[in-house]
Amino acid sequence: MKMFWLRSLGLWLALALGANMAQALTPADALALVEGGASERIETMNRLAVEPDERAAALIRAMAARNVRVAGEKVFIVDGDAAIDSVTGESVVLPADAQDIMLNNRMRGALETALAALDLLNAGPQRQREAARTLQRGAFNEPDIEQLPLIDKALAGDLDPQARQTLELAQAAVLLDSEDETQRRAAAEKLGEARQPLVRPLLLAQIEREQSASVKAALDKSLKTLERSLQFNSLLAQGFTGISLGSILLLAALGLAITYGLMGVINMAHGELIMIGAYATWLVQVAFKQMFPDMFDWYLLVAMPIAFMTSALVGAAMERSVIRFLYGRPLETLLATWGISLVLMQGVRSLFGAQNVGVENPSWMSGSVTLMGNLTLPWNRIIIIGFAVVVLVGVTLMIGKTRLGLFVRGVTQNRPIASCMGVNTARIDTYAFALGSGIAGLAGCALSQIGNVGPDLGQSYIVDSFMVVVLGGVGQIAGTVYAALGLGMLNKFIEGWAGAVLAKIAVLVFIIIFIQKRPQGIFAMKGREA
Repeated sequence: MKMFWLRSLGLWLALALGANMAQALTPADALALVEGGASERIETMNRLAVEPDERAAALIRAMAARNVRVAGEKVFIVDGDAAIDSVTGESVVLPADAQDIMLNNRMRGALETALAALDLLNAGPQRQREAARTLQRGAFNEPDIEQLPLIDKALAGDLDPQARQTLELAQAAVLLDSEDETQRRAAAEKLGEARQPLVRPLLLAQIEREQSASVKAALDKSLKTLERSLQFNSLLAQGFTGISLGSILLLAALGLAITYGLMGVINMAHGELIMIGAYATWLVQVAFKQMFPDMFDWYLLVAMPIAFMTSALVGAAMERSVIRFLYGRPLETLLATWGISLVLMQGVRSLFGAQNVGVENPSWMSGSVTLMGNLTLPWNRIIIIGFAVVVLVGVTLMIGKTRLGLFVRGVTQNRPIASCMGVNTARIDTYAFALGSGIAGLAGCALSQIGNVGPDLGQSYIVDSFMVVVLGGVGQIAGTVYAALGLGMLNKFIEGWAGAVLAKIAVLVFIIIFIQKRPQGIFAMKGREA
């Protein structure tokens, strides 16, 4: 019995060693990998890349790094002055006649694909996704049935779901080059489900050269399905972009809805209050970089109240020093605030320079989320939309439910009676103007996350903000919301087929016609409010 188990163990070891020997890199394989025609070298590379052999993987990686030399029938991997035999792994002296190997563009592309396949076997999810995209790119640019073993080997392993989905599309692209009609038809149907723009040229090219009627019908059906999906996703993308622009206009106009809509002050310096909030955000970012680099991702949470307070204090100073003497005189208020806007812009230029400054997104606002194949939504835009909703709810509750909001509405509707009731109207004016200015600072904080910050930042939004307030109805916060979202959507949909300049002109013409027909805006004041 003992002899039986010993013989069985010996036989098992022999089989295992034989299997390892069969998978080991041979001198002939190493030489075939670095010399000869490109097709033979690529075929050898693809075969070696799917075998779990460390010597072969090391040689392929060394080729990609241009660290391979060949002398006679031996291939060497070099690292500085040291060299090893690519087959045995032993350290050797590099022969004097060792030469570099030749790599053309086709070989470089094949090496990139082989390295991606190697990385898919033992890598984390992020690297697997990158490697899968590399394999997909190679399969879509130059579909070659020789790539199939690499993809099949990767799909047989434990993969991240997103990487697996990417590889399945690459597999379908390669199978379009198959001689089997059934495989080509199945690949055409699979690609039709992709909902990705990069599939379209592949389907078009295959339709032109396809000979089988059934496969061509499947390709045509997949192409039509893909185009419908891309068109629908394009509409969704335009809708999201419109909502994003509308949320930015809402943030910019919400403060103006208080200072102009409720208080009747034509504040031409409102854009500069937005700019001040953006610069306050930039200063907080610089401070965190220098003093709290480990907590940089949280700088925006500190920047928001600072941006609000900075713009609110500047607005309060404007109201106390200039605007309080000009109530009821709109032309003088317009000229005075325009002059203040010039002073604020020049002051910022003197302090921080005329060049734009960059504000970095925290890591949790970076990147994007991909939906339905090709619909990509940036996280910074998504978060800004949510931020605009939060600010809107906060302002609505403050105006409608708090004691300050009650006083603001009372002073707005009937200043003499409010004063007779004991309300300090001058103080309420300052508080209300500071609130509107602080909201402008929050708008600047949000705008800093989607573009550069400069002295002229506010000039891009002041006209649009007034249009939103007037279109929505003076003094109506609900109208401001509808007008901001409506103008954002209208602008982006027109921009999609007419261009940005014509879209601006079309929106302006629409507002002029609308105000001619309905001067009170979307929501007019009713009853005693009017």
